Amino acid sequence: GAATQLTARAIDELGILDDVAMIGGVGCSSWIATYFKTDFFKALHGRTLPVATGLKMMNPDKKVIVFVGDGDGVGIGGNHFIHAARRNIDLTVIMLNNEIYGMTGGQMAPTTLDGQKSTTCIYGRNPEINGNPVKMCELLSTLTGPAYIARQSLCDVKHIVQAKKAIKKAFEHQINGDGFTMVELLSSCPTNWHMTPEQALQYVAGDMENLYPLGVFKEV
Repeated sequence: GAATQLTARAIDELGILDDVAMIGGVGCSSWIATYFKTDFFKALHGRTLPVATGLKMMNPDKKVIVFVGDGDGVGIGGNHFIHAARRNIDLTVIMLNNEIYGMTGGQMAPTTLDGQKSTTCIYGRNPEINGNPVKMCELLSTLTGPAYIARQSLCDVKHIVQAKKAIKKAFEHQINGDGFTMVELLSSCPTNWHMTPEQALQYVAGDMENLYPLGVFKEV
């Protein structure tokens, strides 16, 4: 809900609604695009970035916004994600990271924290068996191409205000034709984490932010 509102506010303030096209995949964030009166494509699981790339290349004047979750974005579509950033395609990705495959049953994702339990690691993620979590902002910021890479949190009002600024900044870079932009939003999943909403927000503000620090990782 917060991510939807922040995106809407940024679009409204920039006056770009008529020029926006959105891509949604299969994941926790995929329904966000359906709430906007814009051109909209529904992509296969993990395939949002190839669809967005084709759309932007055929319609360079469109402001293309892609919504992904950490599962479909970093896991199933990780290769597409990296190469879209490497090619510096002029579009904006908003990734909701709740460190789990929240929509498909609560499986372990590439972003799942060490020790975090899921339906596919019932005793907790073990880095010796499952490897270490992927930090997408840090990874993409090493590339020459991207114009803006940032991570913010949706754990409370203070952080939501900062998240809105990051989303608007990403859109501004796209409007200016600077290249690929991405904002990662740390969010909660009380259902699959088996927590109350309050506990889940505390977990985001504590454990998640400790592993995934907030801030701007790259800006041209």
